[in-house]
Amino acid sequence: MATLNQLKRTGKRSYRRVGRGQSSKRGKTSGRGGKGQTARAGAKLRPEWRDIIKRLPKRRGYGKNRGRTVVGTRPDAIAVSLERLAAAFENGSEVNMKSLSERGITHPRRMTPVKIVGSGDFSKKISVTGIAVSVGAREAIEKAGGTVLDFVSAGDAQATRTKAKKVADKQR
Repeated sequence: MATLNQLKRTGKRSYRRVGRGQSSKRGKTSGRGGKGQTARAGAKLRPEWRDIIKRLPKRRGYGKNRGRTVVGTRPDAIAVSLERLAAAFENGSEVNMKSLSERGITHPRRMTPVKIVGSGDFSKKISVTGIAVSVGAREAIEKAGGTVLDFVSAGDAQATRTKAKKVADKQR
């Protein structure tokens, strides 16, 4: 066990001595510049961003001011109906983002999230992977004998695709 005389100091380093003559680097104004508010003790300037926030108008209504913080650039999910899937895919095929872009349902390079929607009659047996599916569409696909694997919400699907794209870009 260490004794008191073996301990080493790990505290903060010695403070900077200011105002000790002009030859000491920090004489005269002690590193505070000229005169004015910033040269005084306890000078606390109001942050500029606070003034910017105060200039923004408050909007009436519940949640109106909160809505400005939400990311508006994130694209909404594209709704793909079951009828469109039935027309584009054969029986027993797999539906994922790649196959949707190959069939021209989504853009091949834009990473827009997709959600399969619809309910009612659906006769083709397909397996859906990595795409958001509504409850009604899921029931219809499973009723026809198809499967919905690794179900994700539209926002999560967008996040995973973006992450995968960034990883692929780094590996190039």
